[in-house]
Amino acid sequence: MKPLLWEELTWEQIRDMRKEGVDMVLFPIGSTEQHGPHLPLNVDTLSADIVAHAVSARTGVPVLPTLPYGCALGHTRHWPGTLSLSPATLSAVISEILEDVIAYGFTRILILSGHVTNAASLRCALETLRAKHAQVQIAQKHLCEASLRVKDAYHSDAQDWHANAAETAIMMHLAPSLVRPERIVDDPDRTGDLVFSYTVPQTSQLGHTGTPSKATPQMGAELFEALVTDWTYVVKKALIEKPPLNHLTKSKGRATPPVAPKPVPLPAVSAPNGSETPSDLFRAPASSNGH
Repeated sequence: MKPLLWEELTWEQIRDMRKEGVDMVLFPIGSTEQHGPHLPLNVDTLSADIVAHAVSARTGVPVLPTLPYGCALGHTRHWPGTLSLSPATLSAVISEILEDVIAYGFTRILILSGHVTNAASLRCALETLRAKHAQVQIAQKHLCEASLRVKDAYHSDAQDWHANAAETAIMMHLAPSLVRPERIVDDPDRTGDLVFSYTVPQTSQLGHTGTPSKATPQMGAELFEALVTDWTYVVKKALIEKPPLNHLTKSKGRATPPVAPKPVPLPAVSAPNGSETPSDLFRAPASSNGH
């Protein structure tokens, strides 16, 4: 199945989707920011975009146009290229876009962010929309929050990761022509025992953190498949989820309980032969509640 892209539909198709019961959208959010000397500025946007499109193809949930700007103030202008919105501006942009989406009857919204520090702005938008629209179910997640195994893969070489082994591997798989392997160098995470939060130039020598030298295209292919498989599971679960105490839909005075979906089988994946990647890079989620 092809992904269902909002911008390619007509207004009649949008109307008919709602009549047919489609009430959920995916909203990929990226960022245009430096990713060290070896990766392009669109890493966060491209990864969010392609993962969301692949999940749409497997679930039939429409995808809003990917926003290529996020809150990347922490990267500063020390390395040229980063284009950042302020936290308030990003929150307002998200809220205003989703006000239209909600007005058309889409009440399940999953925001998929490819950039970690979009989170505060997206959370503010979530709070604003949820307070105004009691019927709306909305979540904001980073791509790495698909499952425990995906999160472990992103954090395998750094807790404060950026353009690390995972992101480099993803780009080697999705857009190898944009990767500059001759410029790959490792730079350790220096934030482990710090109390305060610092801008990237205060913690990184070249704008990235981790061991991108360990990345391989095979690792990227496996990580991408894990991302799509696990987000597909989450979306299928979200399509039927009801609030634990559902005051909007009741039957005989009791809230209608959510029906648990059948888990989507996870692929058997292992570390690429000959790499230094840990063999448990893609450890399967301990339970369906781990997402």
